[in-house]
Amino acid sequence: MAPVTASTYDIDKAAGLLRAGRLVALPTETVYGLGANAEDAAAVTRVFQAKGRPPSHPLIVHIGGAELLGEWVEEVPATARLLAEHFWPGPLTLVLRRAPRVPLEATGGLETVAVRVPGHPVALALLAAFGGGVVAPSANRFGSVSPTTAEHVRAELGDVVDFVLDGGPCDVGVESTIVDVTGDTPSVLRPGGVTREDLEAVLGRPVAVPSTSHVRVPGQHPSHYAPEARVVLVEPEKVVVEAELAQEQGHKVGVLLPPSSGDGPAAVHAVVPVPGSMADYARSLYGFLREFDQRGCDLVVASLPPEEGLGLAIANRLRRAAGPRDAE
Repeated sequence: MAPVTASTYDIDKAAGLLRAGRLVALPTETVYGLGANAEDAAAVTRVFQAKGRPPSHPLIVHIGGAELLGEWVEEVPATARLLAEHFWPGPLTLVLRRAPRVPLEATGGLETVAVRVPGHPVALALLAAFGGGVVAPSANRFGSVSPTTAEHVRAELGDVVDFVLDGGPCDVGVESTIVDVTGDTPSVLRPGGVTREDLEAVLGRPVAVPSTSHVRVPGQHPSHYAPEARVVLVEPEKVVVEAELAQEQGHKVGVLLPPSSGDGPAAVHAVVPVPGSMADYARSLYGFLREFDQRGCDLVVASLPPEEGLGLAIANRLRRAAGPRDAE
């Protein structure tokens, strides 16, 4: 793991603010989170207010190590323990029955809680200095593009955050994979930084990725991860034609250009070539969507990558970004 990049002074300051019930933006390997003391119901409520997030949407509790999981959940089944041993610290969230110390404000009123150990040295240093659990949904307005730098947080939330702990750009760039391990058969409720293939290799059996679930978790809203520009998804071979047509119709078009599309459309507002590596694409996706907004695009034309490995998480984010805006 990379060395801690934030100063001890800043980490101690952030820990003190968390103890005082304040909001601290912190880096993780996935995206920047808007952190609050997970056991302080009033502080948790401030997170929802700052984001404009419906209180029924559960938050993820971040803890400092796998050995602490039993303090936050009712019991730790063998499957959960196995996954924690292999993927923590890292971009995997486990859904289990909550322990009494977790307030219902953090779980959206549910008796389950989502927990993970972040794989970022600054986040782990903060958790150690704080000495407790921290809820930390993405540090942005509800439904909008997640932040992957401290600058993104400051630009979007401003003074709503009491302190931004800068840990540099996020390495993974999309949120954690959420796995329900409350029953006998684990299932992926949100694709993310740990791939389905990785999970199956450790568990030695297929892992389902259901399109819907009775368990509420972050990232299930119909419109999510969305830039100000409207996102339109088309087949890869139609990206150039659709983009040129939309530009002719008066739109300021941004294009996420697939690697197979050559030079791309000749006359559109902005073109961003998609990296050939899915890891690079995931790391850069939210930055690309923010760039289109900054360049004044009102329409983004994109295609879905192959839905395997990290491509599944990227496709999930693009579908949500293209979701119905009236759902917000």
